[in-house]
Amino acid sequence: MTCYRHPDREAYVRCQRCERFICPDCQTPGAVGFLCPEDAGVRVVTPRVKRTSGGLPRATAIILVLNIAVYLLQLVPGLYITEHLLYMPFLTTFEPWRMLTAGFAHDANFTGNPSAILHLVFNMYLFVALGRQLEPLLGSWRFTILYLVSIFGGSVAVLIFSTPNSEVIGASGGVFGVMGAFLVVLRSLNLNSSSIVTLIAINLVFSFAVPNVSWEAHVGGLVAGVLLALVYANTRNTNQVAMRNIGTGAVILALLVATAYGVSQLPI
Repeated sequence: MTCYRHPDREAYVRCQRCERFICPDCQTPGAVGFLCPEDAGVRVVTPRVKRTSGGLPRATAIILVLNIAVYLLQLVPGLYITEHLLYMPFLTTFEPWRMLTAGFAHDANFTGNPSAILHLVFNMYLFVALGRQLEPLLGSWRFTILYLVSIFGGSVAVLIFSTPNSEVIGASGGVFGVMGAFLVVLRSLNLNSSSIVTLIAINLVFSFAVPNVSWEAHVGGLVAGVLLALVYANTRNTNQVAMRNIGTGAVILALLVATAYGVSQLPI
């Protein structure tokens, strides 16, 4: 089943009036179910998504390559890449960019943890599996913003709920944000979300049950991703671009305010 307006896209929802299949980009919420653009009388924004030669959406591929490239640099002796990118709450005032850079590096300490590479492999496997489905629904720019805001949200949670000298590194906050956003999108389209709910639940249990795992970053990323996805899901039409920008700005502003609060609670 494919969308009648986009034959290259799978569609599982029918217009409530004409019963033609419509993809998420062509769905307009009606009193009951969804309507196609013609029956709804609106012009729908079509996200711009480019794909690489390997078939991955462009933003997903770029983020994947960045994470792998940074990891390889972390393995080079003398560069101290890990030390320059990881996040520690007490450094927030002096080096706030670490709240984002920590999301592009992973555990590379094979001496203390022989299976360190699994940190990168697991995060990137899950990220790519979700990104190839979610990015086409959101568009590359919105997907990228979602990922960055989710990483930021994870760092904010670490700042507020963890100890000032705790070290955090990894893309898990961003991945949790993507999981949360995917759940919101599926629910907004009235599609079965049981699989993603189970996936989130399993990962949350892992976050709290396994030592040396930052549950704060995971939960913070999840919450940030859900909040931003709610903005996206409710501002899909052309005439709602301003509201989408305002909503996105509000989520980022809330995280900035939370950061200021967290910094104010750090011991001098």
